[in-house]
Amino acid sequence: MRTNRARIEAAIVQSIAVKHLFLATRVEVLCRIADAASTALRRGGKIVLFGNGGSAADACHIATELVGRFKKDRRAIPALALGTNVQLLTAIANDLGYEESFAREVDAHVTRKDLVIAISTSGNSPNVLRAVARAKAKGALVAGFTGAKGGKLRSRVDLLLDVPSDDTPRVQECHLLAGHILCEVIEAETS
Repeated sequence: MRTNRARIEAAIVQSIAVKHLFLATRVEVLCRIADAASTALRRGGKIVLFGNGGSAADACHIATELVGRFKKDRRAIPALALGTNVQLLTAIANDLGYEESFAREVDAHVTRKDLVIAISTSGNSPNVLRAVARAKAKGALVAGFTGAKGGKLRSRVDLLLDVPSDDTPRVQECHLLAGHILCEVIEAETS
């Protein structure tokens, strides 16, 4: 029992420490991403998100909050999480290779008016990097959510929110926090 309590308390303390550092060092870039989201929506674009595993869950969560409802009743906000259609995902992976899994959907859905948010803790996922290249080729503004190192994504996005940690759970906690903050800001500006 005491071992579990110590482990739990340590995880909470670590999470708080990363969030304090995030607050001290990453607010400005989050403001720029929020401004980019608002600009995209004002000009008739949408927010397009994608990632693998837990990052896919974050992409879905954020898109759901925007299209559905975050804190208040308002119009639906155009947002799309890629990779959510299992039939499409497996068809693309089978026929074209997993590296095309998001890029093919970018080809179909992304326009120059959109803000694309690529979520990758490592910043090195080949399918994320390929989709980012395709989105940029279409003229979309691309933001990346990564861990501290940023990986290859660091040099390939227009805006980088690199959480100041290399611990995957702590990074993902901050990604979800950033997503919720974006939803709150976007919702306030579109009401």
